[in-house]
Amino acid sequence: MPGQQALRPATSADLPSVAEIYLAARDAAPMPPTVHPPDEVRAWVNTWDLTRCTVWLALEDGAPIGFAQVTPTWLDGLYVLPSAQGSGAGSALLDQVKRERPDGFGLWVFEMNAPAREFYRAHGLVELERTDGSANEEREPDVKMVWPGSDPLAFYRSMIDEVDELLGDLLARRTALTRAVQRHKHASAHANPDRDAHREADVVRRVAALVPELGEERVARIVGAIITESLDAARTSDGGAGGP
Repeated sequence: MPGQQALRPATSADLPSVAEIYLAARDAAPMPPTVHPPDEVRAWVNTWDLTRCTVWLALEDGAPIGFAQVTPTWLDGLYVLPSAQGSGAGSALLDQVKRERPDGFGLWVFEMNAPAREFYRAHGLVELERTDGSANEEREPDVKMVWPGSDPLAFYRSMIDEVDELLGDLLARRTALTRAVQRHKHASAHANPDRDAHREADVVRRVAALVPELGEERVARIVGAIITESLDAARTSDGGAGGP
């Protein structure tokens, strides 16, 4: 039978126990192996700066059985010893994170880790984005999940604002590069000053592969508008014409 459970903030003295929980839980979960040997993982956990993140410990009869590592906007990890899974410790830790982050937070979970994804979905988190894993050390597909907090509309709009800033930066770069291409086309006797339909189709295919939810037809309209407006901006500044 489960013993008496409690939660408390971890101190630096608890980090060795946190490292052992992390190693044991990862080893038992449907996750890719860590790319670092256990001793490196232990050394890494012992460097965690508890002034920059919060680590909550789940205890059973005073012994650590799980932890959650939280930053202002991310749940960086929630792990429970295999022997304590199903005891309610994970739910208690996640509820604590929700209380501490009422405006919402995000986390990453490996796509293959179906039990973790089901756990988070059951607790109100939403699967928002997927990647091919090229940005993580394990090179395994992962899923971004979020808890939108007490005001989901404000939470999602704040995320849209962040994306719009990135989009603005990308549009500025695309416009500058289009302008540079036109200058080289004017200087080359072999360059075709007209728009290159084959190249534009290739751009559409590559972009559509990154956002399959939109499909090639929608992406073609978006890419076409970006190229048209970038060319118009290039003509305005340089008096040029040409393709992407």
